[in-house]
Amino acid sequence: MTRTLLSSMPLVLAAMALAGFIFGLFYFWALHRTAALFVAHRGWLWPAALTVGRIVSVALFLALIAKLGAAYLLAAFCGLLFARTVALWQAREEY
Repeated sequence: MTRTLLSSMPLVLAAMALAGFIFGLFYFWALHRTAALFVAHRGWLWPAALTVGRIVSVALFLALIAKLGAAYLLAAFCGLLFARTVALWQAREEY
């Protein structure tokens, strides 16, 4: 490996973690919206579409990151987990 590649790897890993965090915020927002629609009894089409969209989007996101390598996938997944923690803190404050 070259010196340039090794010096830029932490920056790329941080970028992947940030991408996972931002994606996770949208993912958990969609999860919250889906649950609210189910509770409001506003039909089943929109909640089902949001659920399928969430599952497909997270699968595509992680598959694309996995093509870059295991370290990048782990960084993005850690970002997703941190977004989950933030979403749980927000949900706890709401109720």
